[in-house]
Amino acid sequence: MAAIYKKEVRSYFTSVIGCVFVAFALVITGLYFFANNLYGGYPYFGYSLSATIVIFLILIPILTMKSVADDRRQKTDQMLLTSPVSTWTIILSKYLAMLTVFMIFVCIISFYPLIMAHYGTISYAMAYTSIIGFALMCFLGIAIGMFISSITESQVIAAVLTFLVLFVTYMAESIADLIPTSAGVSLAAFIILVIVIAMILYSMTKSFALSAIVGIVGIAALCILYFVDSSAFQGAFGGLIASLSLTGHFYSFASGLIDIPGIVFYLSGSVLFLFLADQAVEKRRWC
Repeated sequence: MAAIYKKEVRSYFTSVIGCVFVAFALVITGLYFFANNLYGGYPYFGYSLSATIVIFLILIPILTMKSVADDRRQKTDQMLLTSPVSTWTIILSKYLAMLTVFMIFVCIISFYPLIMAHYGTISYAMAYTSIIGFALMCFLGIAIGMFISSITESQVIAAVLTFLVLFVTYMAESIADLIPTSAGVSLAAFIILVIVIAMILYSMTKSFALSAIVGIVGIAALCILYFVDSSAFQGAFGGLIASLSLTGHFYSFASGLIDIPGIVFYLSGSVLFLFLADQAVEKRRWC
């Protein structure tokens, strides 16, 4: 694992991607930090971090696009897949390498609240919980990007798809407001979601029986629940979409709260997408 990790970290800086990511992230964050906190006198560092989220929707895909897709394109993944290491070790090593690049940026911005303190009184708790929340949010974004990189051999496609997924999760609460709250709409949306999950399950397992059972049981359960208590479906799908917001929990951290549900959301989401990436790579090992 250590050898793969070191190789990946080295590759990010020999290919300039790591340097560009850290430099551009620091430039953008520094501009907002100067404009809002130093020049503007605003005492909350989380405000500057929240302003950079849109930029990170672009930076994260750039960081993650080559994580697995490049090995697949150059066929160097065959060497890893035939080596005596598990696919989980490969995925985790690559993920930790990307986190290492990202944490260079986090370590540097951790000094910004100390700079602010020289010009006035600030809340260190709010400043550093904002940084923690921002880091956890990006951990999930990087895991999503890695999963998408594992299902394609094109870095461009991986970057574009990652941006689209991150942008949709960024806009989740706004999208939820556009969804009708009627019970029938929610039922239809959940049925479509179950069908999509069954199709994804089939693409991963190639088991028609398993995917069919999941689809039929899921749709049957939804219909039964609807006829028992249809009022429970009112606004349910919109609520589900809103709960998937990438930034929703971050704003709790930015207000100075240690958001336990947010920690669980970001970490469990990261583990889920790393697991999906592992399954995608494992599938190629036996194909």
